[in-house]
Amino acid sequence: MTFLAPLPTFYGIYKSKSTQGVQSIPRVLSLLSAMLLLYYGLVKKDVLHITINEIGCVIETAYVAAYLIYASKNDKVLTLKLFLIMNVLGYGVVLSTTFFLSKGAKRAWIIGWICMTFSLRVFVAPLCILKKVIKTRSVELMPITLSIFLTLGAIVWFFYGFLLKDFFIAVPNVLGFVLGVIQMVLYAIYKKNANTVEVERNSQQQEPREEIIDVMKLSAAACPENKPVLPTQLKD
Repeated sequence: MTFLAPLPTFYGIYKSKSTQGVQSIPRVLSLLSAMLLLYYGLVKKDVLHITINEIGCVIETAYVAAYLIYASKNDKVLTLKLFLIMNVLGYGVVLSTTFFLSKGAKRAWIIGWICMTFSLRVFVAPLCILKKVIKTRSVELMPITLSIFLTLGAIVWFFYGFLLKDFFIAVPNVLGFVLGVIQMVLYAIYKKNANTVEVERNSQQQEPREEIIDVMKLSAAACPENKPVLPTQLKD
């Protein structure tokens, strides 16, 4: 569910042929996190963990590719730099050092700490979006589906880690749940404000029409022989 959460955002990017101010950092971090968790699942021989993060790697790679297609030149360069530094060089260093310098339970313990660190970074990454939401008082860059999937995913993974007594999985999802709830609260607040602004805008657009009709009615009362045609009558 968490991997599918950004889908509405990227559908909007596809329709507008623009990244719409969306940053690539959360997606690059999410891809790295999925790659590390896949490695962790392989070391732990956890089939469910392996399967989910294999799918996650494919989906997150598609997001990054879509971003590169529609991003501006500067954003493309930045995204490629981040991808090469973190997903190629960084992951390569983690993979090689843990594979050759550790074994068995120690390797799983080291990878677990690394995975937990990056999972926390993934959950913290959307804070830049929250800052924009508060600053612009607009929830356009934060679809409610993203917040719901983030919260539900955090709950599911927390209990999964709790039941397996794997705190490397359980602990980061506590933060994920808290941030998901914060996002939903902000969405409720600023979505209400957006609706109020829209109503006021519509009422302001209708005021000139009502004033014209009132003036024409007064004119008709003063000069009955020159009865004007009202805008509503023109439609008939």
